[in-house]
Amino acid sequence: MGASDGKAPAIVVLGKGALATARRIQQLYPDALIHGMAERVDGVDLTYSGFGATLRQLYQQDTPIIALCAAGIVIRTLAPVLLEKGAEPPVLAVAEDGTAVVPLLGGLGGVNVMAREIAAALNTSAAITTSGELRFGTCLLNPPPGYALGDLELGKRFVSDLLSGESVRIEGAAPWLAQAQLPEDEHAQLAIHVDYRERDPSAHELLIYPRNVLVAVEGSLPDPAEAVKTALHDSRIALQSLACLVANSGEMANAALHAAAHALGVPLRFVEQTSATEIAQQVLPQLLPPLTPMKGLAIAVAAQPLDVKRIGRSRGRLAVIGLGPGAAEFMIPAVKAELARANDVLGYETYVRMAGPFRADQVLHCTDNREEMQRARHAFELAAQGRSVVVVSSGDPGVFAMAAAVLEALHESDNSEWHAVDLAILPGVSASLATAAQAGAPLGHDFCVMSLSDNLKPWDIIEKRLDLACQADLALAFYNPISRSRPWQLGRALEIVRQHRSPQTPITLGRDIGRPGQTLRIITLGELTPEQVDMRTMVLVGSSTTSVFPRADGSQWVYTPRWYGDKPAK
Repeated sequence: MGASDGKAPAIVVLGKGALATARRIQQLYPDALIHGMAERVDGVDLTYSGFGATLRQLYQQDTPIIALCAAGIVIRTLAPVLLEKGAEPPVLAVAEDGTAVVPLLGGLGGVNVMAREIAAALNTSAAITTSGELRFGTCLLNPPPGYALGDLELGKRFVSDLLSGESVRIEGAAPWLAQAQLPEDEHAQLAIHVDYRERDPSAHELLIYPRNVLVAVEGSLPDPAEAVKTALHDSRIALQSLACLVANSGEMANAALHAAAHALGVPLRFVEQTSATEIAQQVLPQLLPPLTPMKGLAIAVAAQPLDVKRIGRSRGRLAVIGLGPGAAEFMIPAVKAELARANDVLGYETYVRMAGPFRADQVLHCTDNREEMQRARHAFELAAQGRSVVVVSSGDPGVFAMAAAVLEALHESDNSEWHAVDLAILPGVSASLATAAQAGAPLGHDFCVMSLSDNLKPWDIIEKRLDLACQADLALAFYNPISRSRPWQLGRALEIVRQHRSPQTPITLGRDIGRPGQTLRIITLGELTPEQVDMRTMVLVGSSTTSVFPRADGSQWVYTPRWYGDKPAK
């Protein structure tokens, strides 16, 4: 794929007319997600409400962008966030009907390669305007994956000299240039030099480094990043040729090693061997003995660029996410990104389906809503294999949801591989907050959130907490208020509430808020009966200060003021 660093592009459409073309492009890039404007386009992978904000966010996340709209719209949208040339993802504008493909940004990120790929798939021509590519049929400053350019500014001058009529010779293996129309001459002053050895920059050389070097590191190194830089320099190996760091699997949670990999801009992989020399010899046994410039570190060099994904395994990741109330626009970007890169998605089937659609290569593990602990343990087993795993909750994962179950499973386990997993809890909009926002601000002061389900806690505890919360005059939010197996609990809870609150206390009933068919009702405590509520209803009970007043459309606003007692003076 032509996208920079192999990152899947985002296909962004504005209207239904572009969807057919978007799907043809998605066949070319199966990992790409189609982003469509909410309420305009159905059947897309992700929806958005603001075109400009979405495009700028994708650009700033270094995501290649294929926008199916006029080029001018894309240019005006991205103008405020354009970076220096050379530090930008590919950005293309494609006509809605697929008759034009225009590369706009990212000449050094493979945009012209992508443009040609897309144009071929759409049976049209790409509007390539880059002079070097037009002359030589390739972008010399954008070597293929597995290779790195030495110096961009010297490279620009080098290409300029070639365009002015100079000839060039190639030193080293550069198979991607075999079909290029370069003015080659074995005696030329200009040279394209392809090698992993450290070399001083020269105006007459274009330096390209194969990423064929790995460094095995031990967790005891005090400053791994600096140790790697020093070792490579002492061995006359270019830092640009570093493909990855490799460490013992027992060091998966070593923050210093992860920080070093991040600082060096390379992946960190893990194997079972212990010493740095053993690791390097195991990973690349057929090569020259690893260099060992210092204790705790070893270097190995391959004959070709390394396929890092075939070396050991990565640190597994487990993210427990909250989808929010159900509408895609209420899902935070970090959750969307986590879902996009997941290998496995686990959860109650209703919530998993809500999180989709998914790519064909993503594995879905749908289970019953009462199997939280089994689901949590299964998630750790998958993540311990080096996979990227997501456990899905509706609302917020920490509010009567999977975050606590996942942490409980980890707390009870002595499995070191589980504890080494990169665990993250990503928040979502809870049902109580989503319902409150629809009504106004009924939770605008201190409030108490309670589940009326006695499946996991005794009912007498629920009664005691509810009585105390009512005595404290807190606004209340009831989760799991009633079900066929628990038909009487809400009625008893209301008896307790009525001992402390007047019949005029505002009650907000939100059913399926954020989902199709949502309903919102504002009534009073005196009017509320259990028959008006089901398991999918959020019940918000006001405090003594909660107020109601009419909206312009005839419905009502509900809010609990921030002050208490006498209203403060302005």
